[in-house]
Amino acid sequence: MIARFGNATAALRAVPDLARRGGGHVPALWGRDQAEREIARVDKLGGRYLVLGQGLYPRMLAELEDAPPLLIAKGKFSLLEAQAVAMVGARNASAAACRFARGLAHDLGSQGIVVASGLARGIDAAAHDGAMDTGTIGCAAGGIDVFYPPENEQRQRRMWEVGLVVSERPPGLEPRARDFPRRNRIIAGISVGTVVVEAAPRSGSLITARLAAEAGREVMAVPGSPLDPRAQGCNQLIRDGATLIQTAADVIEAIRLPASSVRAAPAPYDPAEELNGDDALDAIESLLGPSPVPVDEIIRLSGASSGAVQMALLELDLAGRLDRHAGGRVSLRPA
Repeated sequence: MIARFGNATAALRAVPDLARRGGGHVPALWGRDQAEREIARVDKLGGRYLVLGQGLYPRMLAELEDAPPLLIAKGKFSLLEAQAVAMVGARNASAAACRFARGLAHDLGSQGIVVASGLARGIDAAAHDGAMDTGTIGCAAGGIDVFYPPENEQRQRRMWEVGLVVSERPPGLEPRARDFPRRNRIIAGISVGTVVVEAAPRSGSLITARLAAEAGREVMAVPGSPLDPRAQGCNQLIRDGATLIQTAADVIEAIRLPASSVRAAPAPYDPAEELNGDDALDAIESLLGPSPVPVDEIIRLSGASSGAVQMALLELDLAGRLDRHAGGRVSLRPA
């Protein structure tokens, strides 16, 4: 409608006439009062609307055929002017993958690249944390004031201050299952390329990669162990032609930015509440995979005490599930 009539105002004025021509009617689901209440709520949150074809609306996103007519955003709007790279992956990501994603995001940020992701657990959270001080955009599946998952609240509030949170959903709306794939098109759409760090087959991350490819954007993937199901999606992408990524320099080369020196220094990570007992064992086992990872990284990501981590590793060792490597690194032995 906007493409046909030139702007949203003209499109809305044309709706009654078009409906009459089709023998139908326009349902009164949303009227002016409801719209004004939503606008007032966005203002109270300190957010603003981004309108397709106007102002700060992301240029790359506007190129999509199904670009959302309206986005609601809160944070540093200057980030919309920088080049962005999406980074997505598994929610139940391994500690090694989270560490890599955080370091990669940090390195990309040091080169002036904004990192976009979906405010989910695992790789998304690690990517946002790594780029928090240099520029990160979070694409929410619900309203910009909804913290999903709940442990994202502190991270999302910080992004309101130093990053940017965007959504096509009105404030206060909890995300539904069908909102996540739609959110993924925004992640891919605002970015020149998408990096998949760790993903199982038929995961949401692969949907983002497919949407990026359909939009003509660069698709990149980090290889993983063939023994880890969480790496099978990435390995499949590489086999199908995605660019193999090992460093931030590989990303810069893939998106054809001028080459420059890239440092590798993981950003700090503050764990949530401390875990112990069976909860710690389950959390630590989910962080482990076939790739060796330092025990310190397990402690940092799990939120468990050092003693609880060592006890959990000992239990896995006694059960024949753990391999120990040089340099204080451990990996999970395939069942």
